[in-house]
Amino acid sequence: MKDKKNAEPAPNCSLPDVPIRQLPDDISPHREHLIREIEKKWVNGTKLRYYYFRDGEHSTDDVESQIEKVEAAFDIWREVNIGIEFEEIGSIEEAEVRIGFRQGDGAWSYVGRDILEYPGQYERTMNFGWDLTQDPRGDGVDTPVHEIGHTLGFPHEHQNPLAGIEWNEQEVTDYFTGPPNFWPIAKIHHNVLDKYMTENIEGSDWDPNSIMHYEFHAALIDGPDPYDEQGITPEGGLSRVDKNRAKTFYPAQAGGDLTVLEPFKSQRLSLGPAEQRNFAVEPDATRDYTIQTFGYSDTVMILFEDQDGDLKYVKGDDDSGTDQNAQITHRLYAGRRYVLRVRLYLNWGSADTAVMLW
Repeated sequence: MKDKKNAEPAPNCSLPDVPIRQLPDDISPHREHLIREIEKKWVNGTKLRYYYFRDGEHSTDDVESQIEKVEAAFDIWREVNIGIEFEEIGSIEEAEVRIGFRQGDGAWSYVGRDILEYPGQYERTMNFGWDLTQDPRGDGVDTPVHEIGHTLGFPHEHQNPLAGIEWNEQEVTDYFTGPPNFWPIAKIHHNVLDKYMTENIEGSDWDPNSIMHYEFHAALIDGPDPYDEQGITPEGGLSRVDKNRAKTFYPAQAGGDLTVLEPFKSQRLSLGPAEQRNFAVEPDATRDYTIQTFGYSDTVMILFEDQDGDLKYVKGDDDSGTDQNAQITHRLYAGRRYVLRVRLYLNWGSADTAVMLW
């Protein structure tokens, strides 16, 4: 007989509800799969700058103790040696990630590049709504590791349709409407019961030990065996699969010089899904330039300014799911150096994609 009792319920992450990106009705399933899988991921080599709200309604009485836990979580992700960097900055105006500690608002983060689109520049993209020093999960560090995983573009693992979890919906509803979560029904569906579209899932395996997985006791699960009897208890910390997924989408950056993208000289992009090319742009005149991809493909293209080795976002475009090509038009300055990153979702024509500057 399954055990319907559990240890003291723990508060859980609740993702913001954002609109699903609309794609054309006639898009092929394969093309949609690749777009959904990659659309919230960053171009590799991105530096995510984060800012902490330290005072006012956003903080606890001892916010520095909370920040220590979040910093430990960033260090855990750094140790994976992926192609994404993290840097704390003191200017909210330049921060992509803005971390608050508003009590009672739960723990949450926008997923991946959603942080650029939905919250305003002076609003939180991530929050910790309870005392992390009292959270037993990973000595208070697993919760921020989980939220940083969302910021990197990874969804909740327990909503992976490949898991095959059969929920006891009444038990799930009773559990999450009660303390300490007090979630309304819509939030329970958004964060637990609703399965992601298969198109959104990275790879083919479900990982019950993922840091992106909640813990569930057996009473919430009707199947499959053995989880309906023993529940699901992730081991804690980043799993082997978590690390492999992160390295797949964000491989460590290799050194070496970048190919210079010269005006009116196209560069072929012989890439597979999720692969990326990086170029240097070194204008010899100050004027407005246009950079555009050519060919039948879905790409995301991001331009950075290289400020003494520190890449600052300038402009980007994402043409996935459309009949257009990615295009950036911006004023570039002579004597400055820029870096262009082009990541492919899918090359859906017979010819290679190319990129050109003019």
